[in-house]
Amino acid sequence: MNPTVVLVHGAFAESASWAGVVERLHGRGLTVVAAANPLRSLSGDAAYVRDVLAGIEGPVVLVGHSYGGMVISEAAAGSEKVAALVYACAFAPDTGESAFGLSTKFPGSTLGEALGAHPVSTGGVEFFIRPEVFHHQFAADVSEAEAALMSATQRPVTEAALAEELPAATPAWRSIPSWFVFGDEDLNIPVALHRFMAERAGTKGVREVAGASHAIASSEPEAVTAAILEAVDAVAR
Repeated sequence: MNPTVVLVHGAFAESASWAGVVERLHGRGLTVVAAANPLRSLSGDAAYVRDVLAGIEGPVVLVGHSYGGMVISEAAAGSEKVAALVYACAFAPDTGESAFGLSTKFPGSTLGEALGAHPVSTGGVEFFIRPEVFHHQFAADVSEAEAALMSATQRPVTEAALAEELPAATPAWRSIPSWFVFGDEDLNIPVALHRFMAERAGTKGVREVAGASHAIASSEPEAVTAAILEAVDAVAR
């Protein structure tokens, strides 16, 4: 039985950022769900993804981009439904680690200086990438027109979500097979951190894409799809 592929976008993106990947997975006859990640709190976002998973029959390959990697590491912890994880330019945190904390573990991220902030009624602020720097910071390897569309449709993330530490006693990647795909020109998450997290997770496969930006699902959908299909094929055996 083929698994269902569930895609979880990260901060400053939205479900349609997976469009190129979804098209290719559909071409393989796979069922795909691109979940709308709320980007409000790590615990709450993971609870929402668990609700999505509960409505799916059969095994799942759970894929996260960027902050979405935080969410899938929590949402799939202890899950019997999730058979494989794929991290696409994504955080793969251990217990007690946050997106903020991980992003400064190695030098190279320029995200902080690219952000703007709005207050939110529930307290604190939410962050967005300023339009004038979005293309360079987030998606340098897509066209200017595509980057402008991505900037206009980006979904902000709360400071609370990025600062919340992974609560799971055992993150999902410690018990579920994982695959990693990332670019060496990621300006949000340093490539050294990607390599560290992949090695720590004992990943089944790594794809490091030369010249790829943080928006790897949009700019390199073939590479992301290939990583997902490796996971799908492993599950379907």
